Order: sequence, then structure tokens, then C-alpha cells
Amino acid sequence: MSRPSDQAKRRELADRVRAYLVRNGLAGLSLRPLAQALGTSDRMLLYYFGSKDAMVAEALALDERRPLLRARDTLAAEAAPRDPAGIRRFMEATWQQFGAPDLRRALPLYLEIMAASLIDPDRYGPVLSDVLAEWRDLLASAFRGLGMTEGRARTEAGLLVDTTFGLVVASLTEGGRERADAVFHALLDRLEPGWHVT
Repeated sequence: MSRPSDQAKRRELADRVRAYLVRNGLAGLSLRPLAQALGTSDRMLLYYFGSKDAMVAEALALDERRPLLRARDTLAAEAAPRDPAGIRRFMEATWQQFGAPDLRRALPLYLEIMAASLIDPDRYGPVLSDVLAEWRDLLASAFRGLGMTEGRARTEAGLLVDTTFGLVVASLTEGGRERADAVFHALLDRLEPGWHVT
């Protein structure tokens, strides 16, 4: 049975691993240089996490600032969107989170993990499809709350999520945030009128 202090140390190491990954990326990640940078040993990292892939997965899972977690909480609360304007406000708030400096620094790493999951799904799992599916499910639930049929709710959620994801990627290019911001608001201008259920 592990000691309580082991769990605290594991959490601290996971946080430091995540910070290292944000700075250096996933490509070419090796335990020995990582351990050296963290002031520990590769054997100690394996003791706490079991494998390099498990360590990466745990370090990313501990990121409580992820917009998906906030979105889930918002849509489960009493203040969940009840009309098209409410869904628009929810999406605008989520978009602002993607622009926050701490998350923008981490986005290239998350995109790298997602791309790696497409190339090597046995190693990283279907990260990209899982993340997008969670977002679509959340938004489909909100659209069903407006009275949409299941099929229409899923179509509207897919259109909104998939396009927004593309804009998040585009926003990472030089000067891309301003362009993506304008396109995102234009997208909402086009989509919102179609969210009214007649």
C-alpha cells in the first residue's frame, strides 16, 4: 500500500511533467533528459507512473483548466443555456478560454498529442476523436434542450464543434488569433438564427 506522501509527490511530479511537455513538446520525449530537468531519475518516474505513456496521460489529465471540464460544469448547472442567445454566450465564453495565455501555451502540446493519436492509436488511443465526441455530445445536449430532434441537435453540434476546432488550430498561427476571432463571431452570426425551433 502506497504512503499518502507518495500520492502528493506523484501529483507534484505530474504537474512538473506537464509544464515540461508544454515547453518542449512530445516529439523525441525521453525519460532521462526529462528526469534530469525535473531533478529526479528516470527510475523514479517509472516508479510513480509505470511507463512514459502513462506518465504523459496522467500529466495531461490533471489539467483542471481544460475548457471541456468547465463546459461540462456549465451545461450541468442551473444556468445552462435555455435559448439560442444562451448557447451563443456559452460558446463565446468558451472561445475566450481558448485565448487565455496559459491555455494557448498548452494548445500546441494537445494538438501534438491528438495528431500522435491518429498516427499511433494503439499507443495514444483515439484522443482526437474522443475529445471532439465529448464536445459534440455536450453541445447536442444543449441543442436538444432547445427542443431540437436528436438528428438536428447532433448536426448543429457537429457543425459548431468541428468548425470551432479548426479555428482553434488556425488561431495558433502568427497573427491567427485576430483572424480566427473575427471568423468565429461571423460563424455564430450565421448559425444562431438557425437554432430557433419552430
